[in-house]
Order: sequence, then structure tokens, then C-alpha cells
Amino acid sequence: MTDLTISLDAMGGDFGAAVVAKAAVEFLEEHQDLALILVGDQEVINTELKKLNVKPYERLRVQHASQKVEMDEPPSQALRNKKDSSMRVAINLVKEGTADAAVSAGNTGALMATARYVLKTLPGIDRPAITSLMPSMHGTTYMLDLGANVGCSSQHLLQFAVMGTVLASAVDNIDKPKVGLLNIGEEEIKGNEQVKEAHEVLRKSDLNYIGYVEGDDIYCGDVQVVVCDGFVGNVSLKTSEGVAKIVAHYAKEEFSRNIFTKLCGLFAMPVLKAFKTRIDPRRYNGASLLGLRGVVIKSHGGADAFSFKNAIEIARIEASQQVPKKIEAHIEEYLNQEVAA
Repeated sequence: MTDLTISLDAMGGDFGAAVVAKAAVEFLEEHQDLALILVGDQEVINTELKKLNVKPYERLRVQHASQKVEMDEPPSQALRNKKDSSMRVAINLVKEGTADAAVSAGNTGALMATARYVLKTLPGIDRPAITSLMPSMHGTTYMLDLGANVGCSSQHLLQFAVMGTVLASAVDNIDKPKVGLLNIGEEEIKGNEQVKEAHEVLRKSDLNYIGYVEGDDIYCGDVQVVVCDGFVGNVSLKTSEGVAKIVAHYAKEEFSRNIFTKLCGLFAMPVLKAFKTRIDPRRYNGASLLGLRGVVIKSHGGADAFSFKNAIEIARIEASQQVPKKIEAHIEEYLNQEVAA
């Protein structure tokens, strides 16, 4: 008897079924109360499972889908012409109730468009948002939106804050997560009109809003939810990824400079490995598409099996915690407060 079922888009991402099948098999070995459905070209998926000496069974099923959404395919084209794509079928399984969540490493724009079309947004939510877990000196931070919405009103940012708060509470068991609004400074006079208006709206809400936060607070500040529009969030995320890569590049370069630095690197290896493990982006893979009537998780397109397993884990947690229902309840509660006021 399984408690949850998760559908996996086996054809999405840079490596497709090879990575998804391996991740699925390993994940099921670690979670005995879960079932996974691999969605995609049945022949391709079975070939990958055969390489792993595994056959489909009760907790590992294969659902055939005749089409695949390409990584560079326009979302509108995928939505219109790929009704039997592995991505679409995986999300359909969530809508039908066959699966409790869906995970895909495919085209982000197509995934958001398809998920929004098939599942619809929750009552009171105007736009779904993409959020991901970021490592922090004080634990972890949820940041949203990371690219789904370029232009956002103060009400949109309030909705993001509510969704981020529910997610942090459900996943990390934080009673009242601290919410910060990303800005170019903490002073009241800083920021554009959109941010200033959102600041006032958030301040009047019953959220644990601590005010403006700056970019470094994402990683160094005592805040659990950082809110911003998708343009700012995506630039911040990509900048952070670039900084991580250049730090790793320079460290490797310096330790390889000569025999003495190589010797130092040898002695420092345990510390370097521990450091790499703590900031390994694969551990934080899996962005949530919040605001939908179902759980959908976006994995990084270049994810390996270890990384994809983390995306499945996020789907498992959000489905088991019934995050969409909790978001709906909190949004409804806030709307009722507005009406009463």
C-alpha cells in the first residue's frame, strides 16, 4: 500500500530517461511507501530500466506518451501541439487524481504554461510563482518569484509572500516564517513605487513581515521568505550561480598553481569536500510552481540522478503536507479579513 504517487516527466531535461529512471529506482529503494509513474516513450524508458536490471512493478509504473516537449520549444506551441507530451500527461495525472504531484526537468516556460492551463490557479491567486530553496547562514531561505512573472503589482507580491510563508511553515515546520521584501536598501526612501506600495501592503498584513532586505540577506540574513518580482528574482538567482562557479574555478586554479599549493590542497581536501557538499546546488534542486491546484516541481534541466532525486523529495514533502490546500486556506483567510475591514 502506497501513501503517495508521483508522476515523472521521463523525457524532459538534457539527459531525459537515463537520469529520471536511475533517480526513480534509487528513490524507491529509500522510500517504501511511495509509487512513481515514469511518463514518456515506453520503449525508451524500458530500455533504461533494463540497463538498471529493473522491470516495471507495482510501485514503478510506465505511462506511455507519444510526444516530447523540446527544451527550446515556445510554450504556446507546446501547449497547442503537444497534447500527448510526457510533460502534459504527467500533469494530467495530477489533475485526474492518479498522481499527487508531478516533476519535470523540461522546458520551464512550457511547464508553467501547461501546468497553469491543466491545473488552473487556486482561488485568490492571480499568478503562480516559481520558488526555490536557497542555502543560508541561518538555515534555508525560500525566494519567489524566480522568473514566472516579470511585472508584479503589490497584490501579486503579497500573494507570493503568503505562498512562501505557507511553504516554509509546511516544509520546515516554522511557526511564523520571517518575510522580507527584496530592495536596493533597507531605508524607507529606497526602491521604486511598486516596491514601496508592496511594503505598505505587507506591513498591514498579518504575516511576520520584517521589512526590506537586500541581496546579501538572501544568504546571510535571518529571513525565511524573500519576495520579489520574477525579473529581479531570476537575475539574482543566475548571478548567485555565476558567483558559485567562479569561486569554485578560482579555488581549483589556485590550488593547482604549483607543487606547494597542490600540497596545501591535499591537506585541505577534507574541508574542501565538506564545503562543496554544503553548497552543492544539486542538494537544492527542485523549484516549486506555487499557486496551482496541485503540486508541480521543476527540476534543473541539467540535473543528474542525485539532483533529480532531490526534486522528487520536494514533491513528496509538498504533496504529503498538502501545500496547495494550505495556501488556498491562507489566501481565503486573508481575503475574508480584507472584506471585514
